[in-house]
Amino acid sequence: QVQLVESGGGLVQAGGSLKLSCAASGRTFSTYTIGWFRQAPGKEREFMSAISGSWRTYYTDSVKGRFTISRDNAKNTVYLQMNNLKPEDTAVYFCAARQAGVGWSFQEYGYWGQGTQVTVSS
Repeated sequence: QVQLVESGGGLVQAGGSLKLSCAASGRTFSTYTIGWFRQAPGKEREFMSAISGSWRTYYTDSVKGRFTISRDNAKNTVYLQMNNLKPEDTAVYFCAARQAGVGWSFQEYGYWGQGTQVTVSS
């Protein structure tokens, strides 16, 4: 069982940065793949990035070069550094966990946090 709590969202101007955190409980956290998703009003939850237990990282094309995912297993935390934010990045951001392998869709993750709002003003 894994419980996830996101933090770090907020309001930022276009071009600005935010760093999201996903704090997890569970003794086997280091073996889990952690993904970041976002959901804008009226849209489906979409994959942003993931980091596996072996530290391999994955990004969707729209955030490559702007977002960086990392993990600190000693703190049971995964981070998403978001730079050069755009108004279209506005959404609720969720972190999610799966036991192994990368998952590219929300259906492939069994554990979810409650989400954190990111709003980018133009």
